[in-house]
Amino acid sequence: MPKPPMSIPSGEYTAIEDGIQTTIDEGAAIRKMLAKHSGKGPYNAAWEVEAAVEALQVFASRWTIEILATLYITGPRRFNEMKNMLTGISSRTLSDKLRYLTEEGLVLRVVTDGPPVKVSYELSAHGRTCGRLLSPLVAHLKMVAGSVVQA
Repeated sequence: MPKPPMSIPSGEYTAIEDGIQTTIDEGAAIRKMLAKHSGKGPYNAAWEVEAAVEALQVFASRWTIEILATLYITGPRRFNEMKNMLTGISSRTLSDKLRYLTEEGLVLRVVTDGPPVKVSYELSAHGRTCGRLLSPLVAHLKMVAGSVVQA
């Protein structure tokens, strides 16, 4: 856990809690709609689980969350900027992960004509949407862990 914890004024902390609750409520409604249409015929839990695992698979491999969080929080970055922010990642791994995330449609590789030619990476619209959808979950987890506290 990062030290010291982030201290947020009471009103904003409550607003974050309210936003998380709204997300929970919306998520429950979406879950009910999906369950209603799960597979052909009656409710199919096995299909639902398989589809959920497949949908989340992109986030399962090592360094994916770190790379996406870096781009979501800090905005577009060049390769070496990201490498310096991600302690312990090798150049080869970062290169492979960026290629994978580009293929998955979460990250864009942006080439700016030079000289010198510059390459940077940024979240695609799909990547930004995923970040916005995950933000309430991350906020909740930070609050539970004590990384974010009420002032």
